[in-house]
Amino acid sequence: MLSDVLLVSAPGKVILHGEHAVVHGKVALAVALNLRTFLQLQPHSSGKVSLNLPNIGIKRAWDVARLQLLDMSFLEQGDPTSPILEKLEKLKEVADFPEDCTDHERLAVLAFLYLYLCICRKQRWRAEDLELINKWAFQGEKVIHGNPSGVDNAVSTWGGALRYQQGKISSLKRPPALKILLINTKVPRSTKALVLNVRNRLLKFPKIVAPLLTSINAISLECERVLEEMATAVPAPEHYLALEELIDMNQHHLNALGVGHTSLDQLCQVTMAHGLHSKLTGAGGGGCGITLLRPDLTGPEVEAVKQALTGCGFDCWETSIGAPGVSVHTAASLDAPVWQALDGLCAGQWASSS
Repeated sequence: MLSDVLLVSAPGKVILHGEHAVVHGKVALAVALNLRTFLQLQPHSSGKVSLNLPNIGIKRAWDVARLQLLDMSFLEQGDPTSPILEKLEKLKEVADFPEDCTDHERLAVLAFLYLYLCICRKQRWRAEDLELINKWAFQGEKVIHGNPSGVDNAVSTWGGALRYQQGKISSLKRPPALKILLINTKVPRSTKALVLNVRNRLLKFPKIVAPLLTSINAISLECERVLEEMATAVPAPEHYLALEELIDMNQHHLNALGVGHTSLDQLCQVTMAHGLHSKLTGAGGGGCGITLLRPDLTGPEVEAVKQALTGCGFDCWETSIGAPGVSVHTAASLDAPVWQALDGLCAGQWASSS
């Protein structure tokens, strides 16, 4: 049981190259962002385990004594680390959802309860045990996404940059800390539907789409080569020019696959007007995009781009790639303003009964 407050964090991630092509066996490059989700665990004596996710408006609590009295044997049926549908259906009864609970709230709470109950019953783990952290994070991904690739949880656990192909994940050595803009178009989309559309287009036009996927694979491999070269030598202007060309080519290919969107076209046009290069990241059809920031850009130039993007109604964050993975923080390791802002208002906060 915790004797003091524990604060941990994990980075977000974006796909640099390989969206959709990775579904068809090609290489994808994923990188950790210096935009982090924080989890604060704090003991208290209320006899409850409380979950507070302020960014998505979730605040729930359960009596620990009640949870201990419930029949949880179903969690141990089959593979105890696999959240199959039958287990999740039974777990909904434990969650006791209110009638006005939305789907994303239900999934978030189910993921928490599944991990909390399974770990408390079956596991004793240490924060530094990254393999175990990654394993449990993957189970949370399964609850929410059904059949995830494993890229998201792996990048957030280990940080840095990863190469993913056909279920095999390997780390890129010392990726350069490239500065980027992460832009949210705020246009919702269905990843499942977009993946299906690409598959249908491949079946309809195999001689056209298959070479596009092969070309995207080549873009990922060339980007990997450039990043490794930048990691072993002083990054030069030609490195950034190469990365910008790869970004442009990949964006055009993704549009040809049918996963573009007018909002993403607008994003690319706005940044190109400022001499910068952008592409969608992830599923496409809206969602998010990334813009590479060259090291020669001045602060006012970057601010001008950000203002132009926010003027289009987009959300925009300036960050960098290659962030460290899951981390444990203390008050001494964070700046005072950061600690004060996080105290009691983390992206995730879990308070357990002592």
